[in-house]
Amino acid sequence: MAIPPLFQKAQQWFFKTPERALDQAYEAAKMIEAIENEHFDGQPISAVYGKYGRSSMTYFKGELQKYLNLITLRMTEFRASNAIVRVSDPRIMEIQVNDLSDRDDQTPMLNVIDKPSIFFRKLQFVDEVRSRYGRPESPANSTVVMIKEPGTAPPRSTQAAPLLNGQANGNSPSAGAIAPMAPKSASGPGKTGQRSAGLSDRGSVLPRSILRTVDRIRQDLDPNAEEQVVKDFRSSRGRTTTAVKFLLLLIIVPLLTQQFAKSYVVGPVVDYVRDQREADVFLNMEMEEEALHELQQYEERLRFEVLIGKVAPIREAEIEERVVEKATEIEDEYRKRSADSVKNVFSDMLAVGAFVLLLVNQKRGILTLKGFLDEIVYGLSDSAKAFIIILFTDVFVGFHSPHGWEVLMEGLSRHLGFAANREFIFLFIATFPVILDTVFKYWIFRYLNRISPSAVATYKNMNE
Repeated sequence: MAIPPLFQKAQQWFFKTPERALDQAYEAAKMIEAIENEHFDGQPISAVYGKYGRSSMTYFKGELQKYLNLITLRMTEFRASNAIVRVSDPRIMEIQVNDLSDRDDQTPMLNVIDKPSIFFRKLQFVDEVRSRYGRPESPANSTVVMIKEPGTAPPRSTQAAPLLNGQANGNSPSAGAIAPMAPKSASGPGKTGQRSAGLSDRGSVLPRSILRTVDRIRQDLDPNAEEQVVKDFRSSRGRTTTAVKFLLLLIIVPLLTQQFAKSYVVGPVVDYVRDQREADVFLNMEMEEEALHELQQYEERLRFEVLIGKVAPIREAEIEERVVEKATEIEDEYRKRSADSVKNVFSDMLAVGAFVLLLVNQKRGILTLKGFLDEIVYGLSDSAKAFIIILFTDVFVGFHSPHGWEVLMEGLSRHLGFAANREFIFLFIATFPVILDTVFKYWIFRYLNRISPSAVATYKNMNE
C-alpha cells in the first residue's frame, strides 16, 4: 500500500528538521558576521570597537540580541531533533547537474557537494560566532569539529575565554550582557589559542596526555600547520607590542604631565601668587619644628667645635652672625620646599587626570593589555603563581607590612606638604591592610580556586 503524499511530505519535513534548524542558525550567524565586517572592521559588536553614538549602539546590540536568540532557539531545536533523527549518512554526497539553458556548451556539468563537510563547517561557524559573545555551547552539548577548511581564517584571539589547567574561567557575562570574551592564554609552547578544538578538548575515557599527543601529531601532519604557526606568531607579536606600548604610555604620560605642569604651568603661577601675598615660609608646624631643630643643631655643633679646638676661637658676636646666615639659608630652603609642595598638589592632580583620560579614550588598549597580562599570568606554573601570591601578601598585608605603609604615608604627606598625622597613619595601618587581606582571600576562594585549584593547593602548602 502506497504512503499518501501528504504523509510522505510530512515525513520528509520531519527528517529535514536538524538540517533546517542548522541552516537557520547558520544564516543568523552570517548576519552577525556581516554587521561585524561592515560596521566594526571585523571585530565583535561592541562600543569598544565602534565609534558610534548611543542610539546606533542600541540598534546594533538589539540586532545582535535578536540573532543570538534566534541561534539559541534553532540550536536547541537542532539538538532536540538530532537526538531522534539521523542528520545524514557521512558516506552520502550530493550531486547537482547544472542548468544547460544558459550555456553554449551543452555538456552537462556535475557538482559534487560533500554534505557532511559543509554540515560540520556550519556547526563550527555557529560555535565561533556564539563564543565571541560569551555564549559558548555547554560541554555536554558542544560539537567538536574535526574538519578544517583550507584557507579559512583562524578564530580571533579575543573570542575565547582564558583557560587554565583545563578548567574554564567562570567569569561569563550575566544574562543579557553582551561583551567580547577575554583573550585565551597559551597553554603550551607555540600555542596562542587560535586553533580550533582538537582531540584533547573532548571528554574521553583515554588519558588526556595520549589525546594531546595524537592531536599534536595530527597538527604536525597538517599541510597548513606551518602557515598557521606563522600567523599565530605574527598575531601574538602584534598583541605583545601593542600591550607593551600602551603600558609604557600609562607610565610615561602621567610622569611627563606632572613634570611639565610643575615646571611650566603650575610652577610660575604658584611662585607669582606666593611672592605677591608674601606667603608663610612653613606650611605646617612640622616643617617649622624641623627648621628650628636644624638651626639649633648648627649652633650647638659650631660651639662644640670651638670648645674642642677644632675651630679657632671666635667671638660671640661672630657666632651670632654665622647663626643668622644659617637661619637665612634655612628660610630660603623651606620657602622653596613649601612652594614645591603646593606645586606637587596641582601637578599631581593634572597627572591623575591625564592617566584617567588615557583609560577612558583607550579602551581597546586596555583590553589588549588585559589579554597580555592574562596570558603571562596563566602561563606561569603553579609554584610561580604561589610564589607571587605569597610575595604580594607578605609585602602588603604581612607581619612587616605596617612599617612599609608607615613610611609610604609619611612620604606622601611630605610630598604634598601636609603634616604627618600619626593618629591617621596608625588608623590607616590598622584598617586598610586588613581590608586588603580580606579581599585577597575572597579572590583566592572565589576566583583562583575555580580557574586553578592546583595553584591554590601549592600556595597552601608553601604558606604552611
